Amino acid sequence: MFFWIFMLMMNLLIPGIMIIMGRLFQRKPPKKINNVYGYRTTRSTKSEEAWRFAHIYFGRLWFRWGRVLLLVSVLFMTAVAGRNIEIVGTAGGILCSLQCVVMILPIIPTERALKQQFGD
Repeated sequence: MFFWIFMLMMNLLIPGIMIIMGRLFQRKPPKKINNVYGYRTTRSTKSEEAWRFAHIYFGRLWFRWGRVLLLVSVLFMTAVAGRNIEIVGTAGGILCSLQCVVMILPIIPTERALKQQFGD
């Protein structure tokens, strides 16, 4: 059971980060364009306005998708509770891989919105 709890906690990290950073980007996007922190793509760094728009848009997506991912993760890991270590480890690895994909996917609609809002 200890390993299952460990895997559950590890699999809640990505959704948790998405929720926290999503809310942070929505409410307090980085003030200035920088190379250290924030949503940094070619389109988002073209202007201060694009930078702010990208953070608010991306933050909203990360916050929403993170909440859904959190629920799915808990349900997914609950389904393997009490199973042997191999099953829990495999399920946790698959879930983590899917979470990484979901974490990256909001880049696509954000870039589309930037292109529509600000052009190329």
